[in-house]
Amino acid sequence: MTWSVVAHDPATGAFAVAVTTCAFAVGASCPYVRAGVGAVSTQSFTNRYLGPAILDAMERGLAPVDAIESALAGDRGRGIRQVHAVDRHGRTAAFTGANCIDWCGDVGEHEGFSVAGNMLAGAAVVQDTAAAFARLAGLPLPERLMAALDAGEAAGGDKRGRQSAAMKLVTTEDFPDLDLRVDDHALPLDELRRLLAIWREQRAPGLAMAPRKADPSGLCDIDVIEAGWKERGVALRFRR
Repeated sequence: MTWSVVAHDPATGAFAVAVTTCAFAVGASCPYVRAGVGAVSTQSFTNRYLGPAILDAMERGLAPVDAIESALAGDRGRGIRQVHAVDRHGRTAAFTGANCIDWCGDVGEHEGFSVAGNMLAGAAVVQDTAAAFARLAGLPLPERLMAALDAGEAAGGDKRGRQSAAMKLVTTEDFPDLDLRVDDHALPLDELRRLLAIWREQRAPGLAMAPRKADPSGLCDIDVIEAGWKERGVALRFRR
């Protein structure tokens, strides 16, 4: 019922997941990212305990294949689970349960990213998603993920239809730099693309000035902030 990309960008240290499905609110259950550790998508009758468990295991030093196996060891429903992951070394692994609904599977191991899906129109969905992601290495990671999902949709996508999509990305902080969700939409990838464009224009430029580990208070000089507002034609002032 889902296909997704998990990815690591060594140039920025970013980890990200992009996912879409014909089910409600995929962003609430499938994507998991952790700064300095990795990215995971847990899908196909999702077990939300698997994402954090796999990230915990990778943080302890386990390779993705071993982290996935350890997380699934106690899951009696592993036959209907699908999960894949990437770690800080670019290593990837994927698991598709024996009872997952066709078409289901992944594209095999790639350095720095993985694509997996189930209940799809065919293998071309994940193959074309992976090919687009690999081909567009020059794009910023969010736009690269968006283009990859578009390619999978063009190949047939979820064989039931379309409903939701999400993208989550983390770099250095304990919270995502980007966390976009389309919970219920006739054209979820079109809506995700629209939200990504707004994020790129309105949110991304301010990330470097926000409170963060390197500067826990962030930009808080009210004169500097007001000067920025004035440049943009915003008539706001702090109380003094």
